Amino acid sequence: MQEYERHRALISELLADSPLTSESVIEDVHHLMVVGEERLAFDTMCSWIYEDAREISERFHARLVATAGVLDSMRSVERLDELVAKTPAGPPPSAR
Repeated sequence: MQEYERHRALISELLADSPLTSESVIEDVHHLMVVGEERLAFDTMCSWIYEDAREISERFHARLVATAGVLDSMRSVERLDELVAKTPAGPPPSAR
């Protein structure tokens, strides 16, 4: 598998699992990958997740950070940690 194919696969998997719902944004990300702009596609996806203030899981955030490392695009994920879903420290009060 070529490097660009691996990058596209990583981005495609993230996009499929992302909280993005706008068909135009999803199409834009796919188009950028088709024309060989994988880093820009990844940055676009991350930017829209942040702009839409979409909550993401810790696991999804970790996948984004790992992909950013592979793509050498760490700026794309700089503030996405702000969107990680906060989980309670213990059981809910009614379960105690």
